[in-house]
Amino acid sequence: MSTLSILERISAHRTLSTVPAQEREWLAANGVLRRLEAGDILSSKGRDVDGLHVVLSGRIAIFVDRGAGVRREMEWHAGDVTGVMPYSRIGAPPGDVRALEPAEILTVFRDQMPDLIRECPEMTGVLVHRMVDRARVFTSQQLQDEKLISLGKLSAGLAHELNNPASAIARSSSSLQANFAQSDAASRALGSLGLSAEQMAMLEHVRDGCVPGASRAVLSPLQQEERENAFVAWIKKNGADTDCAESLAETDVSIAMLDQLAASLHGPALNTALRWLASGCALRRVTAEIHEASSRIYDLVAAIKGFSQMDRAQVPEPVDIEQGLANTVVVLRSKAKGKSIGLTMDIEKNLPRVNGYGGELNQVWSNLIDNALDAVSERGQVQLTARSENGSVVVRVIDDGPGVPADLQERIFEPFFTTKEVGKGTGLGLDIVRRLVQRHNGVIELDSKPGRSEFRVVLPAAANSAKGGAA
Repeated sequence: MSTLSILERISAHRTLSTVPAQEREWLAANGVLRRLEAGDILSSKGRDVDGLHVVLSGRIAIFVDRGAGVRREMEWHAGDVTGVMPYSRIGAPPGDVRALEPAEILTVFRDQMPDLIRECPEMTGVLVHRMVDRARVFTSQQLQDEKLISLGKLSAGLAHELNNPASAIARSSSSLQANFAQSDAASRALGSLGLSAEQMAMLEHVRDGCVPGASRAVLSPLQQEERENAFVAWIKKNGADTDCAESLAETDVSIAMLDQLAASLHGPALNTALRWLASGCALRRVTAEIHEASSRIYDLVAAIKGFSQMDRAQVPEPVDIEQGLANTVVVLRSKAKGKSIGLTMDIEKNLPRVNGYGGELNQVWSNLIDNALDAVSERGQVQLTARSENGSVVVRVIDDGPGVPADLQERIFEPFFTTKEVGKGTGLGLDIVRRLVQRHNGVIELDSKPGRSEFRVVLPAAANSAKGGAA
């Protein structure tokens, strides 16, 4: 193809048609035309991009693996430009740039970029604007990818946390109908006894102890078994049915209370009274289990709602760091339990608020705590602290893992850099954490050595950040 025909195509190019003619001529004279077939690779992951690519025809796209399989992340069509831009610091791309169909690319190689900047100032301006737009799109996609990855982790943790109380509700509600039937039958039998007011008063006194373990210390399985055996022995001694022993032993009812009851009731009347007490105690225990489990679900949903800040407007406002950390710990508690990791939180009382976006700060805490949980071994320790220091709020995430090697600490916040095994990290988490912290006029630092790593986030307190137009 002649230089003139390339120039004609550049003059019709959507991005470059407005630049001066002499600059288009320079590009036509210095660019190298490359033809790609579908599937051909223009730039490879791990190898530096070789130059500025002007797409004259066809389509190319970058394919990136963030840990969940390779997917197409961005496309360029005829009329677009990609690759190295003036003043760009781009090195190796995060994935392969491949032709989706036969394409023609005009390339200005990297070593010619100083000449392009000198000879084509208006084109340079156009290309810099394109570079900024591209960076904005990539940043948005990276943030969205990291949010989706976080969402997957949170969903798994939440499902695990919700499973236990949901199972408890299902189990208890299934036995509720049978407990009601037993309670009704026992109540009718008790009513037929015609007890005196004094006897009913004594019976109701014992029944008041049917709150399941309200004040009694938590017993070990062996201690609980010994308590049940004591109730069985007492019931046998007084000639009553031992089926009610287990229900009574799980409450605050004592042998002394039963002795008082036996002084007022004897024989079949005592047996009927014990049946009534046991059925009532079982019914209260089941309803208490349902209440406790449903409250746990409510607390978890409230924590997720607080963590995601899904009901908050996207405007900066004073953010309660303590509540955000607490919600994040609730969300990640199941992961800590799975590795028997001690996850502790030490928050200064009356901690100042910071001005910003609660959901974004919660994502910071989530990434840092999740990384710490990944770093430590089973039965390790992760500690969260938050203090007010010199007009700022300082949050520290400390773990006793192996630490980050000294030669890697300077790269830890770089995009796509990760110390995790292949497939277990995208290399985006800490880069996004850094950006979110900077968005809140804060700084993040790492101090690490074997046995102790500390990520330290410093955010201006609300009064100070308002002066600087924080967030």
